[in-house]
Amino acid sequence: MKLLNTITRWFSITVASIISIAAATERPNIILFLVDDMGLMDTSVPMLVTEDGQPDPQPLNEWYRTPNMERLAKQGMRFSQFYAQSVCSPTRVSIMTGQNSARHHVTQFIAPENRNPGPEGWRWEGLTQADVTLPRVLQGSGYDTIFVGKAHFAPIGHPGEDPLTLGFGTNIAGCSFGQPGSYYGEDAYGNLNPKRKKRAVPGLEKYHKTDTFLSEALTLEAKAAIDNSIAEEKPFFLYMSHYAVHTPFNSDPRFAANYANSKQARNTQAFATLIEGIDKSLGDLMDHVASKGIAENTLILFTGDNGSDAPAKTIHGHGSSAPLRGKKGTCYEGGMRVPFIAGWAESGHGNPFTIEKGAIHSSQIGTVMDLYPTILAAAEAKNPSTHTIDGVSLLPQLSGQSDAKRPDHFLCHFPHSHRSPWFTSLRKGDWKVIYRYRLTPQSEGELTPRYELYHLGNDPYEKQNLADDEPGQLRVMMQALISQLGEEGAQYPTNNKGEELRPTLPNEPQK
Repeated sequence: MKLLNTITRWFSITVASIISIAAATERPNIILFLVDDMGLMDTSVPMLVTEDGQPDPQPLNEWYRTPNMERLAKQGMRFSQFYAQSVCSPTRVSIMTGQNSARHHVTQFIAPENRNPGPEGWRWEGLTQADVTLPRVLQGSGYDTIFVGKAHFAPIGHPGEDPLTLGFGTNIAGCSFGQPGSYYGEDAYGNLNPKRKKRAVPGLEKYHKTDTFLSEALTLEAKAAIDNSIAEEKPFFLYMSHYAVHTPFNSDPRFAANYANSKQARNTQAFATLIEGIDKSLGDLMDHVASKGIAENTLILFTGDNGSDAPAKTIHGHGSSAPLRGKKGTCYEGGMRVPFIAGWAESGHGNPFTIEKGAIHSSQIGTVMDLYPTILAAAEAKNPSTHTIDGVSLLPQLSGQSDAKRPDHFLCHFPHSHRSPWFTSLRKGDWKVIYRYRLTPQSEGELTPRYELYHLGNDPYEKQNLADDEPGQLRVMMQALISQLGEEGAQYPTNNKGEELRPTLPNEPQK
């Protein structure tokens, strides 16, 4: 009997070990959790760091309530210098292709009904079936590919408006436009409201005329889609792309009481409830995969698509990206720095690879172009050899190492008119240059400068323009900017005569 018990115990331990090893070697499930218009400060998780790399909380961090973002940050890694394009569609196409906007040519947000103005060659029609996309590559590698939420990949009537044409096997509520008609189930997310029907969220009929907030409805549908993947015994890639926290600033009633006694403006309180609803969605997904026993094998990549577009004065008089300068649509750091947190839904011995826990990566940058190669590397899928990518895998950095091959630059090319019109900016190392193709009046009536140069190491909030004081460095940065635009095949704005405007070195006439 003792021998039988010993054999039985040995057999049980061996089987458990085999199962554990098999689980650890399975390709991970991947959740890309993208928040619309969420800037670097729109969280209780401090993203900025002190000179010695420690968290540097800001007033806005104290305003928001995001315990699940804190939870993911504790069991994963956050980046203090993670870059996206300054508006949404360029970032979303960069995520899907791994390419910079200067290369893929979607350089402005895509207007659903008609072509947004812009230079010849910019891809106002967005993505098509012919494009190599992240979900298509993953689908070909055996992944169940799920899209939930805001797509904004192409205009109405063009193939890419439906994520199913781009490699997703499931599409929940994704369409051509970038903001919801409403977040309220009572008016069917805009479908029952004549003033909002133009931007009514498609599908989700089961939640119409209910009190289910949009962020919650999308989360419930995402959980059901995950269950389907589990039933099919396939690894899944979930692109969880919330409409929040984009306008309209509808207050989420689940969290309104948390801000009822605040002296902040109505829209400011509503924005905070949208952030808290996003946080609940993140926590619900983490809890759901844990309940299914797959949390240790589920990678979560959490980020935003551009700088904050929160109400102008969020709390105590601070702007939406303070202390960073600017916001969504601008050429400054507040327009293109976004939160990034990567971690396992649950840290343990079953994680397929190591992500340093509770760490802040501040010595190197990361970009949205890196998500494509990072996800492919995690999934053990291969990028087609004919498809050029500008990003690099973040896995070395996530393990706690500096990556010697990591590019030290980020180019934001915006040859359009918006909050910061007709500009290209380049960050390279600690230096950042901004070039304007057309000069527009500022509020004081003076023209904006053609060149701006900042040393972000000494001046992270872009207060001192060094263009006149550092002519040699300005020339070096402009040469790098011009070279990268050329290498990526960028398109350029035109003057009133239709002549193409190209960036020039200081003291040289504009070409």
